[in-house]
Order: sequence, then structure tokens, then C-alpha cells
Amino acid sequence: MGFFKKIGTALKKTKDAFNRKIDALLSHGEVDDELFDDLMDILVSCDIGVKTSVEIVEELREECHKRKVRKAEDVKTVLKEIIEKLLTEAPAIEIKYPAIITIIGVNGVGKTTTIGKLAQYFKNDKKSVTLVAGDTFRAAASSQLNEWADRTKTRIIKHAEGADAGAVVFDGIASAKANKTDVLLVDTAGRLHTKTNLMAELKKIEKIIDREYEQANKYNFIVLDATTGQNALSQINAFAEYAHIDGIVLTKLDGTAKGGVIIAIEKEYKLPVVFVGTGEKVEDLDKFNAKDFVDELF
Repeated sequence: MGFFKKIGTALKKTKDAFNRKIDALLSHGEVDDELFDDLMDILVSCDIGVKTSVEIVEELREECHKRKVRKAEDVKTVLKEIIEKLLTEAPAIEIKYPAIITIIGVNGVGKTTTIGKLAQYFKNDKKSVTLVAGDTFRAAASSQLNEWADRTKTRIIKHAEGADAGAVVFDGIASAKANKTDVLLVDTAGRLHTKTNLMAELKKIEKIIDREYEQANKYNFIVLDATTGQNALSQINAFAEYAHIDGIVLTKLDGTAKGGVIIAIEKEYKLPVVFVGTGEKVEDLDKFNAKDFVDELF
């Protein structure tokens, strides 16, 4: 199944809620201030967020005035153009090899599952992959990642629970260099006893990667759970304090009507959504395509 069909299936709950509300409004509305106010309420209800919704509607209002839009159904066309432009403002990421992709995010967002799906994605692309069990803090994190390594037939570097995460990453890099591995996927802790500890651990991992594999292409991806809606934004804020973020992997898009959060993320942070989870199977992780997303949303 291609991305367009997958994103269509994954977005069903979001687009049903989005289109039902907008079509009901536009079916009997005139192009006036009340229509724009009601439209803003709809965008907020679809988890696009207050700030982003206000900015989108202001631009929509100006554009409709400039184009002398008289029909309510034409407002939808202009809205689609604005959202598509917004989603393509963040520079797209093309992963270059050898790549070290460090996966960050809070516990419970599907980080381990995402790493397993990423391993399968790259293997399907004929790339060699090694997993690094860098979350040595959470009980069973290493064994769960090991299950994904078995499932995807992928090499894994791990130490005992409670080991130094930096040492695991060091060994992972040594293995990747020795085996000329295309992609090293590094798991990290989502929580430590304090934010200070978490910051120190992430900084240490980053320092080791920079020092030990200077020629690798390095990416930090934060995993966010689409079902949490606007709470995803606060998670970006929390991690951006002590880790550089290159892009976003959005999980569980198929299980929510809150897929509009993608629009808020792109508007607020100019961070590209790189991958989206479109289902529960190991193959259900795909590169994000903004145009397909908007076409399907509308």
C-alpha cells in the first residue's frame, strides 16, 4: 500500500471530524466575520491549537478579501492552500549515510516500537541497520528492544540494565564502523530521576557520537504520540531545552482525531515531521509527505 492510501486510512478519524465540521459550516454560511470566527473554533477543536488557528484564520481572512472570495465553498480551497504552504515551510530531511539517528522522547509514546519500525523501514530500503539499547534506566527497555531486533532480524548492541548509556553508545559506534553499517538507531532514556540527569545523559551521548564518529550524518528525532494532541507541543519544549531536535516521528496517527497537531507543530517549531506511524504492523511507518497529508485531509 502506498503512502497516499496509508495516510488516508490513518487520517480517517481526523479528516472525518475536520471535514464534517467545516462542510457543515460552509454549506449554509456566508463569507463574513462570523464564518471566520466559527472556522477558527473548528480548527482549535481539531487540535491545531489556539495560536496556530488564529494565525491561519487571519491569513485566510486577508487572502479571501484580496481575492474577493464570495462563495463559502471557495474558502475551503484557500484554507487548503494556506495549510499546504505552512506544512512545506520546514526544510525536508533527506537522510544521508552512514547515519546515526538518536531517538528521544518521553516514555509511553511508542519509542521502542518506532525504533523497530524504523529498522524495518531502512532494511526494506536495502540498508544495513544496528540498534543501540541506550535506555539503560528503564527496566525491560533493553529486552523490549531486543524483541524488535529479533523480529526485524537486526543487530543490537546492549549492556546490562543500569549500565552506563554512554558506554553502550560507544560500543554501538565501534560496531557500526567495523561493519560499515548504514544506519545506527540509538534508543535513549525518556525519564531519569531529575531533568538534570536526563539532560546530562543526552549531552553525554551526543558528545560521544560527535567524538567517535565525526564523519557520520547525525539526526536527533523526537517521537510524539498523536493521540496526546496539544500535549505533544509541551514535550517538544521539554526536550528542546537540552537536546537539538532535527525532526519528528509521529506515532499512532491512525488512532486519533487529533492529527491536526501536525499543523500546530510545523507552525510553532518549523520542525519537519519525518516519519508517521500509520498502523500497528511493523511496516506501518512511512516518510511523511505534506502534500499527500493535505490532499487527504481535505
